[in-house]
Amino acid sequence: MKLPPGKIPIDILQEVVFKNLGAERKEVVIGPKAGVDCAVLEAGDKAIVISMDPITGANERIGWLAVNVNANDIATFGVEPAFLFSCLMLPEGAEKSVVENISTQMNSAATELGIAIVGGHAESTPALTHAIVVACAMGITPKGKYVTAAGAKAKDKIILTKSAGIEGTAILASDRITELKKALSPAELKKAQDFYRKISVVKDALTAYKTGGVHAMHDPTEGGVAGGIHEMADAAGLGMHVFQENISVEPETAKICGFFDLDPLQLIGSGALLIAAESEKAQEIIESLRQGQIRASVIGEFLADKNQRLLTSKNGETHVLPRPASDHLWKALSRQ
Repeated sequence: MKLPPGKIPIDILQEVVFKNLGAERKEVVIGPKAGVDCAVLEAGDKAIVISMDPITGANERIGWLAVNVNANDIATFGVEPAFLFSCLMLPEGAEKSVVENISTQMNSAATELGIAIVGGHAESTPALTHAIVVACAMGITPKGKYVTAAGAKAKDKIILTKSAGIEGTAILASDRITELKKALSPAELKKAQDFYRKISVVKDALTAYKTGGVHAMHDPTEGGVAGGIHEMADAAGLGMHVFQENISVEPETAKICGFFDLDPLQLIGSGALLIAAESEKAQEIIESLRQGQIRASVIGEFLADKNQRLLTSKNGETHVLPRPASDHLWKALSRQ
């Protein structure tokens, strides 16, 4: 079986990866689980939340993304990201300027979020065609003071901050600029490239968590909003009903997706945050986010029946919410 680009399919994770996890340790409170982006270790009266993600589908702003994407995972637990390790793998023959560019981006992003970069590795790697950055972020919190992506409950409202396909929009507007000049004006391209400024959900997540009533949070990375909702439902053993008309898609995202024939709901979506919240607290959370200049809306709810995975489209028809086989970013990047 040949693997698709991007994340390994969930069935292979469960059949292979999750069955080969080394020794059991009592400090591990949360280990690898589908849909849950962080591990939790306990040390004394503290819990250490840890996440690791690579950046593989971007050339521009790769260092910036590496910090923010990993910080986002920590924040979805309601925990402030504090420390970061990084591994830089560069193509053979890469110039010193590439190392400097990535390192400067990482420093800028980490400083903005209050994160210390505390270690890692850098190398020139045979056979690579472009740089890859793998990062590991950590946050510390009192024991039990966090939520996970697996905590959603039936009848919880699903809140989405910002819009769909934020990261994918920024990547394509930066890395496929020549092609997109055919479809977007210079002003539209510049605005789409600036979507990088929206990548962080640290403020979104910490604001929501502090408001109360949050059962679970998840940032939709590979697979976009559609993939992220499925991952939350998988982790909690629930179904869901989502309403497409409530999911914001920015005009620049819509134009880019139209040009490459992509579904914005299946386009890598770092920068948005999915929140499962008690029904009676949903509007209070949305208001707290609004006061922090973060747009949010209820896009659906979780259902007790795990086999119901529904999307009501803008024309009123209800069908199964697509589960991305591969992020639609790869569909665009593979186009010659």
